[in-house]
Amino acid sequence: MISFSDNDYLGLSVHPQVIAASIEATRRYGAGSGAARLVTGDNPLNEKLEARIAGIKGMPAARVFGSGYLANAGAIPALVGAGDLIVMDELCHASMHAGARLSGARIQTFPHNNVASAAHFLQQRDATSHALLLTETVFSMDGDLAPLDELATVAEDAGAWMLTDDAHGLGVIKQANRAPLQLGTLSKAAGAYGGYIAGPAKFVELLTSRARTFVYATGLPPGVLAAALAALDVMEADPGLGQKALANARLFGSLIGQFDVESAIVPVRYGEADLAMQASARLAKQGFLVTAIRPPTVPAGTARLRFTFSARHSEEDIRRLASLVLETLGEAGAAK
Repeated sequence: MISFSDNDYLGLSVHPQVIAASIEATRRYGAGSGAARLVTGDNPLNEKLEARIAGIKGMPAARVFGSGYLANAGAIPALVGAGDLIVMDELCHASMHAGARLSGARIQTFPHNNVASAAHFLQQRDATSHALLLTETVFSMDGDLAPLDELATVAEDAGAWMLTDDAHGLGVIKQANRAPLQLGTLSKAAGAYGGYIAGPAKFVELLTSRARTFVYATGLPPGVLAAALAALDVMEADPGLGQKALANARLFGSLIGQFDVESAIVPVRYGEADLAMQASARLAKQGFLVTAIRPPTVPAGTARLRFTFSARHSEEDIRRLASLVLETLGEAGAAK
């Protein structure tokens, strides 16, 4: 089957340079890291990767975690706690919600991308407490972009920290981002695995001893670290890969009548879960893997197929897929 469901936006998980780097590091250092990095699990590749990420994000330092989920679950409780305030977009990823709950801070969610509402909640905080504003840069289920500049302004005006999750933006969407804390993953456009957070050096040092998902988690395997480094090399050397993924998504959008595509993610809503499941099964029979996304991952009544586009997809396959999708939408409309 041809996958239009995974997040390997640049096709780097199968890039020869990335695979070769992973094999060589595994031969040199072994298959596993041995332990948590604070015990015996550190590796020279960790420091190299963290320095590289910090440079890409324009930050003084970075820390690599076992996954993006672990980065959110560890970093957020290290920043705020009981008596503090978290203000977050209602459509933030589950890992951000998990980190927020683990922190013990008071949580206020604002309507999706509603800057005025975010500002309102931040202005209500206790002057003696800390406040943290959370948003994704590219929203994982809808593919739209956050108003980062406006949100940064309201955070600065309120004296709050701002943390962004760039999981679906790295390598594909270049956004101006003034947030002092920037988190993301290496498992999507980078084609490898792991998560990271970049920011001030003192903050990263704090995470090393306070983020429980770093302190008590085994370090990433050497082969994964090397793959991520090689992927960042390819990404930097060939920015056209990200442009191609975005162009493919916009081509698909234009073919099905969605002309506002902002990222490599294009959701097609069917409303009811059974209709989305039927459409997914219909596409599978024609050789396309497109997973149905249903509640509770998305709100009730918004079940959808979430199409993700890669630089490796061909125009021929995209056009055939779009034609089939239009047929499934017609069938879903008739079923309603």
